[in-house]
Amino acid sequence: MQQARKLLASITTSTLVGLRDRAIVAILICTAARAGAVAVLRRGNFYHAGEQWMLHFEEKGGKSREIPVRHDLEQILFEYMDAASIRQAPKDAPLFRTAIRKTGQLTTNGMNVLDVHKMIKRRLRDASLPSRLSPHSFRVTTITDLLEQGIPLEDVQRLAGHANPRTTRLYDRRQKKITRNIVERISI
Repeated sequence: MQQARKLLASITTSTLVGLRDRAIVAILICTAARAGAVAVLRRGNFYHAGEQWMLHFEEKGGKSREIPVRHDLEQILFEYMDAASIRQAPKDAPLFRTAIRKTGQLTTNGMNVLDVHKMIKRRLRDASLPSRLSPHSFRVTTITDLLEQGIPLEDVQRLAGHANPRTTRLYDRRQKKITRNIVERISI
């Protein structure tokens, strides 16, 4: 989670592209969503459901799920949407749009999963974080973090959109750490 925080903090928000990228990274971290589901979000997929804001994701396999939006993520999304002038855009308009080279301007075209992967790799490099990390790393980090906090596996499974709890356990990195304490105990 420390690397996720470092990445978020490293993104300059004085540009429209920076605001967009921070919003994408924040969604990946705060929802455990897949990069492909984030890339295809439409403006109407971020909506108010009476008491709270929600994100509606179209997932692989034709599944969909709705995730409540944390207050800090809500603020990040509104900052981006206001700067991009898309808060009142049609519901089917892409939420995250491609950039025109290095101009800092956005097109009307929606990003795709490859665009999200490239952006994450660029942002990881700029933040001096390991290149082995990917958008999927945030999914793993979020799932592990929730399990470390004692959130029931079934709740984390629902957040991740997994049909089977065994799949959620595959993302659990708590017991997969080899510590120095372990290697110091090797009796030779």
